[in-house]
Amino acid sequence: METLSCCAAGERRSALMTTISEVAKAAGVSISTVSHVLNKTRYVSPEKAKLVMEAVDEIGYIPNAVARSLKLSSTGTVGLAISAISNPYFSDIICAIEAECSKRGLIVFLCDTQDDPDRELELVRHLHQRRVDGIILAASGDPKKSLDYLIECDVPCVLVDRLSDDRFDQVGTDNTAAIRMLVDHLVALHHERVGIILGQPGFATTVERTKAFRAAMTENGIEVPHAFISNGNRSTADAAASTHRLLELKEPPTAILASNNLAMIGAMRAIRERGLRVPEDISVLGIDDFEWADYFEPRLTLMAQPCDEIGRKAADLLIARISNKHRPRETVRLSPVLRVRESCGEAA
Repeated sequence: METLSCCAAGERRSALMTTISEVAKAAGVSISTVSHVLNKTRYVSPEKAKLVMEAVDEIGYIPNAVARSLKLSSTGTVGLAISAISNPYFSDIICAIEAECSKRGLIVFLCDTQDDPDRELELVRHLHQRRVDGIILAASGDPKKSLDYLIECDVPCVLVDRLSDDRFDQVGTDNTAAIRMLVDHLVALHHERVGIILGQPGFATTVERTKAFRAAMTENGIEVPHAFISNGNRSTADAAASTHRLLELKEPPTAILASNNLAMIGAMRAIRERGLRVPEDISVLGIDDFEWADYFEPRLTLMAQPCDEIGRKAADLLIARISNKHRPRETVRLSPVLRVRESCGEAA
């Protein structure tokens, strides 16, 4: 660990003890002028601003960010509590949120909830105690305690991806439209035996996609056997095991719909372990386009979610909520795009 010499430590203490009044005296301007230059709260002529900044550099003034945040009731920071940070879907959203916040002069503190409700509540509390101006949250499967805490403490918050509570601003994909387009694509290829690999139970996305799948199949006059709906897949291994079970049925599906990118990877693993060909023996398609979908053999038909737009809109909604806590709540569902490739063929 690096240590400071006595001389260096003394210089550091001197810099920290320098006051705004000393900067004003060195620059030959008023204290209020120095404040406006440093905080960008009012126009100051370029000549005076230059004098102030030269004085700051010369005497080593360090602005007290903590004191300023207490005075302004703002820290210029936001918290992002989200799971599966390594998942390309969420990492794209994270990057978009950070980029948009950076444009507005905000710093993002990133926390991984690991989809654990207790850890989620702990992290939400820590972010609040550190006085972030607001929080963007991808809620766990059981977020009630965290959401109640945010409401009770009046913390500006936006829910992203998992739209589970209209007491908050929310932004995510139109899951009903996404599932309907996928089902319609399969029905157009004469598939009636369609299995679906769903994500973790309790997630708003899982609930919405399950309901949308049943409704879309019913609208097409197709009854779905209970065994064709596989819920609770937390990993690629779970999804692979679920796919094996589907393919072992006496009358297996002719097509499998993967409800997220992890489910798709697991499904493809199981299909190849069984020596089946896509789409000759079974068709596959799913939600979450990813960069390497084009490199699968065959190329995968996937529903692309608007990750960049979700991230930007989440940041916009949070900034608006921080500025005005009493504005009407908004729930924004963005349209996905179906990218048809070669992984679906005509039903046998």
